[in-house]
Amino acid sequence: MSSQKIGAPPFKGNLLDRALAYVAPARALERHRARVALAASGAWAGARFDRAALQRWWAPDGSADVNLLGDLPTLRKRSRDLARNAPIAVGALATVCTNVVGTGLMPLPRVDRDALGLREAEADAWEREAGRIFALWADSAECDAARTHRFVELQELALRSTLENGDAFAIRRNFARDGSPFALKLQLVEADRVCNPSNRPDDATLRGGIARDSYGAPVSVHITDRHPADFSGPAVKWTEIKVFGEQTGRRRVFHLYRALRIDQGRGVPYLAPVVETLKQLSRYSDAEVMAAVLNACFAIVTKTDGADGIGAAESGAGDSKGDPLSLIDAGQIVDLAPNESIEGFTPARPSAQFDAFVLALLRQVGMALELPFEVLVKHFTASYSAARAALLEAWKFFRARRAWLARGFCQPLYEEVLIEAVARGWLAAPGFFDDPRAFKAWTGAAWVGPPPGQIDPGKEADAAATMVAHGWKTDSEVTAELTGGDWEVNAGQRSKEIRIAREAGFPPTNPTGQAAALPAQQPAPNQDGTDTENA
Repeated sequence: MSSQKIGAPPFKGNLLDRALAYVAPARALERHRARVALAASGAWAGARFDRAALQRWWAPDGSADVNLLGDLPTLRKRSRDLARNAPIAVGALATVCTNVVGTGLMPLPRVDRDALGLREAEADAWEREAGRIFALWADSAECDAARTHRFVELQELALRSTLENGDAFAIRRNFARDGSPFALKLQLVEADRVCNPSNRPDDATLRGGIARDSYGAPVSVHITDRHPADFSGPAVKWTEIKVFGEQTGRRRVFHLYRALRIDQGRGVPYLAPVVETLKQLSRYSDAEVMAAVLNACFAIVTKTDGADGIGAAESGAGDSKGDPLSLIDAGQIVDLAPNESIEGFTPARPSAQFDAFVLALLRQVGMALELPFEVLVKHFTASYSAARAALLEAWKFFRARRAWLARGFCQPLYEEVLIEAVARGWLAAPGFFDDPRAFKAWTGAAWVGPPPGQIDPGKEADAAATMVAHGWKTDSEVTAELTGGDWEVNAGQRSKEIRIAREAGFPPTNPTGQAAALPAQQPAPNQDGTDTENA
């Protein structure tokens, strides 16, 4: 038999524990068990409640929609207010829109000619014609159901609305209209208009105005006929629109938002993490500006023992107590009466630490918005390396947003334009409607937009030339990155310029100082349109 003693060790605790054990043993035992369980609750310090910094930290629990949808209306309103009145918020939104969209994202059609069995000349001709047809739709306000914006402007409006409100909706409409070459129209819908009918509570299948199936896929959206807070008039009416066409299965409603959690049905405003900081910072800046204005206006104060003040021009205004204010003109000479004196008025505002404090806060704001401090405040005073590093970091974010906009908004509409063009017979595309693989091969496109700025164009051009020479990048990639252009279009234009310059007697030179060579003459095609070389 083991000689180990059976029983628990004697109870130990502080004075309160021992006193409680004497008068109420059961309560003392419960207290002891709770303390032991708390001490052994886990190895994560962030989950403890026995530390002063964590005792009152009660984080809400729930799904993405439970934690978001109740706060979303307030977040939208405050985000829009900051976008109107807070300079930092205005600048951040403008910076993102300018660099992501700028002058617009346009497609460079790129068909998969190997999958389609096309020769290079045939693929090039088809791509050029597809580009012309898309430009016919995109460069006219007829692409907008409201006949107001061109496609470039719709891109910026959709992006800005998504940033301010958290999400935006675009509805594909198809109807004929005089003066419009396409039936395809696009209608943008602000986030507030998508909500539950009659403002009924969210449930398992309808949340935030979007009905979903058992897998979480969107089935339909409920849209009001106008903004819920719009002008007074008839009661707001809701219309249910199917997300996918019942006959074609093609998407009719495009929901633009970025999900931060699984099963998140609506988007979070871009400024949401810094709403409070930006508002407080705006108030602080206003207070400092007002202090500077008051300091400039009230340079001196007067003290007198008599009933009359010094002889200065009366402003006619009064303070909060109704007493008249005496404002003294600059450079005025005043005769003082007996027992009168003038003392300087030197307030402690504006604070000498104002700039340092604001910059420290803006660094935190920049981290939350994925905008380096230098880019957020447009302040490049550091070294070339630091400025370039800030721009490169910012362009990681801009390119990610640009790719998101191209995938979810631009490319689907490009495909819709091609669908109508092929259906009308404007483009010949065998297998376009029958084979999903052929459809993918015909509708390929690369979306390019304004390039990033260049701090030192010479160094960046040399680096680009080195990458092309080693095969790390192509001429097309470099052209898109440095200028946002199309290398094939540039090559044709350069060939024309070289030929005209030589005919005029001014041969252009390349960087080595030698006359640039004209491209080799291509064999003329046969009369039947086939390529002579490959016939």
